[in-house]
Formats: sequence, structure tokens, C-alpha cells
Amino acid sequence: MQDFLPLGISLGLGLLIGLQRERTDSHLGGIRTFPLISLFGTVCAMLARFLGWAALIGGFLAITAVLVVANYLRARSDPEHEPGQTTEIAALLTFALGAYVVQGNWSVVFVAAGVIVILLHLKGPMHAFVRAMGDHDMKAVMQFVVITLIVLPLLPNRAYGPYKVLNPYDIWRMVVLIVGISLTGYVAYKVVGQKAGIVLGGILGGLISSTATTVSYARRSRETPEIHRLAVFVIMIASAISYARVLIEIAAVAPRHFNAMSLPLGIMLGWMLLIAGGLYFLIRGHEAKIPEPSNPAELKSALVFGALYALVIFAVGAAKQHLGEGALYGIAIVSGLTDMDAITLSIARMVHQERIDPSSGWHLILVASLANLAFKAAAAVFLGGWRFGVRVLLAFALGLVGGLALLLFWS
Repeated sequence: MQDFLPLGISLGLGLLIGLQRERTDSHLGGIRTFPLISLFGTVCAMLARFLGWAALIGGFLAITAVLVVANYLRARSDPEHEPGQTTEIAALLTFALGAYVVQGNWSVVFVAAGVIVILLHLKGPMHAFVRAMGDHDMKAVMQFVVITLIVLPLLPNRAYGPYKVLNPYDIWRMVVLIVGISLTGYVAYKVVGQKAGIVLGGILGGLISSTATTVSYARRSRETPEIHRLAVFVIMIASAISYARVLIEIAAVAPRHFNAMSLPLGIMLGWMLLIAGGLYFLIRGHEAKIPEPSNPAELKSALVFGALYALVIFAVGAAKQHLGEGALYGIAIVSGLTDMDAITLSIARMVHQERIDPSSGWHLILVASLANLAFKAAAAVFLGGWRFGVRVLLAFALGLVGGLALLLFWS
């Protein structure tokens, strides 16, 4: 009976992959062929227990031969057919997954099967993303590979400086985290492009940079007054999503203290989304064209953020030692004006190291976020004009009231 469960799992995985291939009109196999391939792999792995590795290797060679013959016959019958490799590789992977099921580590099999199906299903968006990328984008992505896979492993993982807070490896790890989050939003923008609606436009803006989104829409509003209400909504959504970004950063840097810090910040996120929801009823039926964002994987941007983060953690360390914890609020306000990431990561790191308690940590982060709201409101007035700026001020004033209430009354 113990062999029936691996067979059942293998059958299910094969059906899942075969279903996706069937919908693409694959000439090599579909809803029936792929389950047979996965079951064949499972049976070969079972036979290998008694016959040795020859049974598994023979099965793999047999599947490979079938695929080669099928492609050869298709090429003879249809000379104009352009052969591909996707279905063939998927078939070989299906055989391998079927064989691996016998080992009993099913979580690996489930994850691998899920990744295979997603990659097969996202053919259109992935090709669209590649077509949408220019040489500049490819260069920036390669720079992200450099800062992640080449620079990071080479940096020393030890603290330097008078306050023992400047760790090159840790600083660059934060750079990779922030660039990765922003790059996710940028990739999503490249996939959906100008097809994105106003809600998705705000979400992408928050993932990439809520401050940059505010500046972009403020400038557009000065040029095109009829989009004032729409621009305010997009800015509000982006500012709300910036709190989700803050929560992601806390979870990455201080996971043990995430629960203690996430609830008040999560309430602030909900409050900002509630305000944005009210604004949505004023602009239903409009469409948004997302301004072209700058690529966050640029090496120059990474170096600037790395320097800013190093400066903030040095200032935080110095203030904590010489001026006491109260001085951190001044640093939080100044740092949060233009960038939330550096102060959030710095405070989360101190909480993780138990140099400050989680309650003080979320207070400092929230204060920085309110300073950031004030800065963005000022930028909206300066760049978008008074008529537009007053709308942003009123929306952000509600957000500031909610944040101040949390600071005053949350235990």
C-alpha cells in the first residue's frame, strides 16, 4: 500500500503539467501524455530499488528517444514547423519529478512542479517583458546581478567604526533587499506597462517609490489639471503601499520581533487604504497612465542608497550612545523626509540586535513615515501647484491624524 501514494502524487503532478500543455496545443503531449511520463518515472524509480540505477537511466534514455523520434517525424511531415525545446524539457522534468517522488521528499516535488507550470503558463508575459526591455534596462539588470551575486559575497562580514555599526556586508545586504523590492515593482511595470489601471498604478508606484510617484504625478498635474483627483488617489495608494513595503523590510531584518512591531504599522496601512478607498469613489471611470519609472537596479542608485543607509546607521549609533534614545526621533524625522527605507532598516536592525525595544522601534518608524508624508505633501504643493497641493494636503492630513493617534494612544 505504501507505493500507491507516490503513484497518486505522480499522477496528480503529471495531470497538472499536462493540463497546461494541452491548452497550448502542444504537438508532443498533453493531458494524457504527461501523467504517463510522470508515472513512468515513478515506476522506473521503484524498479531501481531492485534492479539498480540501470532501470532509472534506461527509462530516462527511453523518454529522450521518444521525444527525439516525435520531433523528427513532425519535422518530416511539416517542413515549415519550427522546433522548440520547452515541451521536451518539460517532459524530461516530469519524468524526473515522477522518479523523485519515490524518495519521499514531496515538498521539493510540489514546489518544482509549481514552478514548472508557472513558467510554462507565463510564456506571453515573460516574452512581453523581454520585448519591453531596452538595452538600458538589460544593463541595469546585469548590474543588479553584479551587486547581488558578485559584490555581496566578497564583502567582509565584520563591524568597523567607533560605534561598531558599519558592517560592509550588512550594509550591502540591505542595498540588495531594497533594490530587489523596487525591482519587483519595476518588472511588474514593464509587464503591464500603460495597460495598468489606477489602482495597480498606485500599487506599483508604492513598490518602486512612493516619493518618486508623488513627484511624477505632481508634475503631470501641473501640466494636466483635469487629472488632479486621479493623481491624488494614485499618490495615496502609493503612500499606503509604502507601509506594506516597511512591513516587508521589518520581516526581513527583524523577523523575531515582527509580531510586536507589525500590528500598529499594519493598522496605519489599513487606515491609509481606507482613505484611498474613499478617494476612489471620486475618480471611478478614469484611467491612469503610469509615468515611466527609473530603473532601481542602476549601480549609481545602489551606491547612493548604500551611502545613505551607512550614514543613517552611523547617526543612529552615535545618537543612541551620546544623546540617548530620545535623539533618535530627530534622526527619524530628518531621514524619513525623503527616504523611508534607510531609517526603517536601521531601526529594524537595532531592534533585531536588542539595542532598542520593539515598541520604540515602531514608534520611530511611524514618526519617520509621518515626516515622509509631510515632505511629499510639500513636494505636491511645490511641483503641482496650490490647487493640486491642497487636495494632497487634505488626504495626507487624514493620514497624519491617524498616525498621531497611534503614537499617542497605542499602548
